[in-house]
Amino acid sequence: MFGTLPPSIKQLLLISIAASALAGGLAGAVLGAAAAFVSGNSVWPFVAQSFGIAGDADPRAASLGQKPQVVVEDSAAIDVVERATRSVVSIVVTQDLSKLYNQTGPFSPYDDPFFFSFPFGFQAPPQGQQQVGGGTGFIVTADGLIVTNRHVVDQSEAEYTVITDDGTRYEAEVLARDTVNDIAILKIQADNLPVLDLGDSDAVRIGQTVIAIGNSLGEFSNTVTKGVVSGVGRRVVAGDSSGSSEVIDGAIQTDAAINPGNSGGPLLDLFGKVVGVNTAVSREGQLIGFAIPINEIKSAIESVREHGRIVRPFLGVRYVIVTPEFAEAYSIQGIDHGALIVAGDARGELAVIPGSPADTAGLVENDIILEVDGEAVTEDAGLAKLLARFAPGDTVTLKVYRTGEEIEVSATLSEQK
Repeated sequence: MFGTLPPSIKQLLLISIAASALAGGLAGAVLGAAAAFVSGNSVWPFVAQSFGIAGDADPRAASLGQKPQVVVEDSAAIDVVERATRSVVSIVVTQDLSKLYNQTGPFSPYDDPFFFSFPFGFQAPPQGQQQVGGGTGFIVTADGLIVTNRHVVDQSEAEYTVITDDGTRYEAEVLARDTVNDIAILKIQADNLPVLDLGDSDAVRIGQTVIAIGNSLGEFSNTVTKGVVSGVGRRVVAGDSSGSSEVIDGAIQTDAAINPGNSGGPLLDLFGKVVGVNTAVSREGQLIGFAIPINEIKSAIESVREHGRIVRPFLGVRYVIVTPEFAEAYSIQGIDHGALIVAGDARGELAVIPGSPADTAGLVENDIILEVDGEAVTEDAGLAKLLARFAPGDTVTLKVYRTGEEIEVSATLSEQK
């Protein structure tokens, strides 16, 4: 095919073809050697991990007629868990059972002499310190401040032990139990502890991935579950086995499994920041858990650091939140939000506490507080939540609906005892 070309051109083409063949051969040899080295040594797992491919996937599998195995890992979640578990602790509650069972009441089997009669095999109540409960907490300061749920440490006569991730045990002191939120602050004597960063719960969005870590069932420490945020701003009535209950405003709902013992543990985003404190689970549904938004807790942590206790502003009213449905049911005309000041069913549950800032300001039963300093009182922004933004000694302006008209009332808040 070179017959019609000049001799010089023929030589040039032959040289080019020979050079190309030589270069191709060298390249193939180099690449083949590199592939053999990568697949047979430690380089391949590193490359595989970087690209989300299983470490045991052989790059030669396709040429051998085998289907390569590819696994994509959620590396962000793994990294968060590895870092966060160092700051998550188990809380063990112990109590002298002789005191626990030595109770007065309508009937206690241990008060009946017949109960101890030998022929029937009954035994005396247990004695000494024994574990009666447990929960989870997380470290927020390097010198040993720990956040947990109030209901985990609500027994004043109990003793509390904190167990860190490395198995070290510390005696814990309860510095504060929050009267507004279901949280408490503990202190252990230690230094240079790993802490968790606090995030912004107002930025939490439905559908984002979250991770819950806790002492599941009081037995399996640092159990990890992952899910998504199912809802925000939930109003939840949480109760425990003793029959006590409280309202949690603005709770974060998640389908990350929260089991007994997880109470007080952190709910984390994929940056490893705490966005909530796990506190409740719905027993009527599957994988429906709730967490207190961390923004509701930051002020309490700072208050304990500064004052050694939680300093809360106090108005002194008992109320229920007005919703459109509530207003319709009770024939409240022209009002669809606010806090209706009401007395409780039990004796002593007064609508307005005598001598309180509310009493001094002239608030009375059946008043409806519509606004606090111009911000409406709603389901999402309840009265307690709005007042928590102020400090004792601050004066707030309340817009109040009373017997068909709106008035403004000034109240100077005091410290809640």
